[in-house]
Amino acid sequence: MFFFMYKKIIVAGLAARPVRTTVSILAVALEVILILVVVGLTAGISNETAKRTEGVGADILFQPPNSSLLLALSNSTMPIALSGKMLEIEGVQAVAPVQTQVNASSGLEVIYGIDIDKFNEVSGGFIWHKGRPFSAPDEVIVDDIYAHARNVDVGDPVKLLNHTFKIAGIVEHGKGARLFIPLKTAEGMTGAVNRVSLFYVKLKDPSQVNAVIEQMKKVFPTYGAIPLKEYAKLMMSNSMPALDAFIETVVFVAVCIGVLVIFLSMYTTITERTREIGILRSLGASKQFIVRLIFQESAVVCLIGVVIGIGASFLIGRLVTVVFPTLTVLITDGWIARASAFALLSGIIGSLYPSLKAATQDPVEALAYE
Repeated sequence: MFFFMYKKIIVAGLAARPVRTTVSILAVALEVILILVVVGLTAGISNETAKRTEGVGADILFQPPNSSLLLALSNSTMPIALSGKMLEIEGVQAVAPVQTQVNASSGLEVIYGIDIDKFNEVSGGFIWHKGRPFSAPDEVIVDDIYAHARNVDVGDPVKLLNHTFKIAGIVEHGKGARLFIPLKTAEGMTGAVNRVSLFYVKLKDPSQVNAVIEQMKKVFPTYGAIPLKEYAKLMMSNSMPALDAFIETVVFVAVCIGVLVIFLSMYTTITERTREIGILRSLGASKQFIVRLIFQESAVVCLIGVVIGIGASFLIGRLVTVVFPTLTVLITDGWIARASAFALLSGIIGSLYPSLKAATQDPVEALAYE
């Protein structure tokens, strides 16, 4: 009986003020969307970068001191001559220098400046869909995803970082970047001549990766060398403090939005329904009854908002990949659960004071309220 009474009162309260109810639901949905889409985009980029980096086929990733795991953020600070010293280390078979750049004009595209012969020695070579390797400074190799997304083919011009290139070949995706230009061209574009962002190292015996890394640390004590098979794990946010801080900031802002909107909605509800609450109190409703009523009304708003927010997040993620096919939005079950929990938590916090205010109202004064 009490359940149906609660249900009727809650439904009647929400239906009586459709505009405010709709705004509250959309605000909670926005909270969920903000968390899932931003975190999903961050996780998608990190996951995709990790897969493509591991797909190069090298055994060791060699980077400058204090460099970012996000390879696109690595500066070209290492002298290319380091590759000769690496080849002297026992167990090293091949070394491929790479200079990284980012084209942000349409999405987030990582460009590799490579010596294609040395890159092939480390990676085993590209899988060619069309065309050939670049043979001129103004030629570029693109992967199949980029070609499909931009609707380009061999021989077509593409503009990258204010330079016009001609597509020499299209290759299978998954070899580190989506675009590859000659290393000398990359050096000319950045002004970092004979300097690179990273080295991919191929070993004669991959099982000796830890032993070779120890030797590298002795020869290059200030540089970073990590097994490429562990790169994906290291790209997780808990291994990247800056990324973790960014996600925490997004979640905090989203929760603040939810708390404020629920608070304003519930506070306004209490003010508008003062007489109704007075009638309930005069009929014998306890303070606990009033508190539960407000909390349950808030919970209904939050639950509807969560469902809409989750659905909208997947829809936005799909739209992002349609508009920017080179981007990935990775929405995981874990973050769906967290976003839902944060939304419900914001509802509890936001309705706490309004519910207590409603419960402490004097029935006589409430009935006299105009």
